[in-house]
Amino acid sequence: MTKRVAIYARVSTDGQSTNNQLRVLKRIAKAAGWDVVDKYIDEAVSGAKGRDERPQFDALHQAITRREVDMVMAWSVDRIGRSLQHLVQFLEHLQSTKVDLYLHEQGIDTT
Repeated sequence: MTKRVAIYARVSTDGQSTNNQLRVLKRIAKAAGWDVVDKYIDEAVSGAKGRDERPQFDALHQAITRREVDMVMAWSVDRIGRSLQHLVQFLEHLQSTKVDLYLHEQGIDTT
């Protein structure tokens, strides 16, 4: 069965771009035979902000809850969040819904 993947990308300032994150993650998904079903992109949003202040991160959480994805891909753990509390909450959400995680920079793939 093909994995349904959501990509989450984030940059902190207007001067940055998510293009590199998206290009690399899409290439990896294609090589693995995963189906990228959606992309959630927060631009000019600090990773220190909570889910309530990151609209696309919140939308990703909702997609996970609705079981629309089997895996979340992100460039690195700091794209997910800079607060340990927020990171732990996200990981607990993934675990409780049995959604896998791929973090490119850390080499984490829970499949």
